[in-house]
Amino acid sequence: MSNIVAIVGRPNVGKSTLFNRLTESRNAIVKEISGVTRDRLYGKGEWNGAHFSVIDTGGYVKGSEDIFEGEIRKQVEIAIEEATVILFMVDVTTGIVDLDETVAALLRKSKKPVLIVANKVDNMNRIGLSAEFYSFGLGDVYDLSATNGTGTGDILDEVVKHFNKEDESVNEKDDLPRVAIVGRPNVGKSSLVNALTGEERNIVTDISGTTRDSINTRYNAFGFDFMLIDTAGIRKKAKVTEDIEYYSVLRSVRTIESADVCIFMMDASEGLQKQDLHIFYVIEKNSKGVVVLVNKWDLVEKDQNTMNEYEENLRKQLSPFNDVPIIFTSTINKQRIHKALEATMMVHENRTKKISTSKLNEVMQEVIQATPPPAIKGKYIRIKYIQQLPTHSPAFAFFCNLPQYIPDSYKRFLENRLREHFDFCGVPIKIFFRKK
Repeated sequence: MSNIVAIVGRPNVGKSTLFNRLTESRNAIVKEISGVTRDRLYGKGEWNGAHFSVIDTGGYVKGSEDIFEGEIRKQVEIAIEEATVILFMVDVTTGIVDLDETVAALLRKSKKPVLIVANKVDNMNRIGLSAEFYSFGLGDVYDLSATNGTGTGDILDEVVKHFNKEDESVNEKDDLPRVAIVGRPNVGKSSLVNALTGEERNIVTDISGTTRDSINTRYNAFGFDFMLIDTAGIRKKAKVTEDIEYYSVLRSVRTIESADVCIFMMDASEGLQKQDLHIFYVIEKNSKGVVVLVNKWDLVEKDQNTMNEYEENLRKQLSPFNDVPIIFTSTINKQRIHKALEATMMVHENRTKKISTSKLNEVMQEVIQATPPPAIKGKYIRIKYIQQLPTHSPAFAFFCNLPQYIPDSYKRFLENRLREHFDFCGVPIKIFFRKK
């Protein structure tokens, strides 16, 4: 397990700004209101050759009326348990407040190395204001301006002193398959992650849009090993009223772009909505593998034919790209969730499949001879050679004499024959015709 640095503190002291600086990213949403970060957000950092994970947590609150308050507090406590070093962030512009005392009391029980980070020391006039934070009895206080980076180096120099040297070389594999869980809000994405991991890693409520950031969880059990990414729900633009949620939508789309396989979740009781199709097309456009999970199947009244009829109708709606695994699940009852993982790994293998040029030509030339391209304006098209392109997802080049005359219908025919002979279930295929 790698070394982990957890950033904790009350709301709106700059935790997400520091997270973005340590990970050299903009993965955490930063907004001048409290409660923006709700789940634990993971990232990777590096300092003087030492690699570590960084956890950004929601602001620790106690006794508020916010429905998320109890869940946020739970996430902070889990982050403290996981951490190698804890950065306790406070604000020099406000000094010590009651919530700071509450967090400090929690940290004194943890017995983990704690560094007090006094943020917002943005000018000379604020130097020295952090002295009062020594009263927590948690050790040294470090001045910081998370916005411009002043003081970050001194903090990291101290952080790496507490790392387990043996763990530094045991970093997570960068080549692990990346599996993104995507879908409209409130279809059960976070519930699926919690069901798989066996713990409440992500906040789950009945309110859509609870998950705002993309959450990475390594899943290593039952013979599976991959990075599982729970994304914020993607909504229609007309329904994105909060600008925070707008940025969450952008990050969800970017998560699809960076994933290898997407577990596309939909609500069985609502059926395939227009917004579901939009998400599905984003996955297809980006040439990502996809497994369709029809969740909340336990809520549907059914007989012996319901599942087959539902699947047949769903494939018609997903057409023309409907060669995908469709699995009916209930995350609440943990019904068929491991079958979903098996399908996901199968799709990942299909997406990385490489077919030798000789085998490809042996099979497809026979198909082409049996059903050649239609003649256009008295001109005959001759496909002479086929080759798989060196891309991340399956793509094939068909070299011929008149590529401009090949109709889309014949292109779909060739794609179907490729799927039939080489099994690319769950993976979009790109076909190009080039002049030979």
